[in-house]
Amino acid sequence: MKREIDQNHPLRRFFNGALAESLHERLGTQHDEDVLAYLENMLVAFLHDDRIYSVRDPFGQRIETVAEMMVEGDVRLNAESFEREREVHRHIGDFVLFWSGLFPELLTQLKSPFSKDFLVDYTKQGKLSYHLVSTFEYPPFDEEAGAFKKLSDAFEEYQYGLSLVRASFEGFARQGWIKGFEA
Repeated sequence: MKREIDQNHPLRRFFNGALAESLHERLGTQHDEDVLAYLENMLVAFLHDDRIYSVRDPFGQRIETVAEMMVEGDVRLNAESFEREREVHRHIGDFVLFWSGLFPELLTQLKSPFSKDFLVDYTKQGKLSYHLVSTFEYPPFDEEAGAFKKLSDAFEEYQYGLSLVRASFEGFARQGWIKGFEA
């Protein structure tokens, strides 16, 4: 089991600062602290490979394509409840936002002609998934619904904001502060 990263850990502070600079100062977005906190937590969680690929099929096998996640997150197909549908669609939004914002070059590989994701429009699916999550406006999900609506409505803006966070990584790597991160 992976340990959680403490709230005062330097990586959290880095992500928070990089997100605040990217979203608020460089993009001029409103001070949506709920979205900033959500994205910070997402980035910290996705430091672990098992969290990036946390969606599992009924047999416990890791699901690695968005197309398969869409099937797993559909209550008419594999999702056993609406809460499972919400959980998987939240993950789809996070997965797409993470890869398309920080490492868009990987999406080219994921969309190869031989991939199940070949026909998936990642941005459209990320927006749609976050929108679905935002419709859960009852406890215990009601407090988060607004943040997911913002993520859905401004998905492209948040993609670009994460690309600016990546630029922060690359800047630190060029200065020798981060070892092993290829810019």
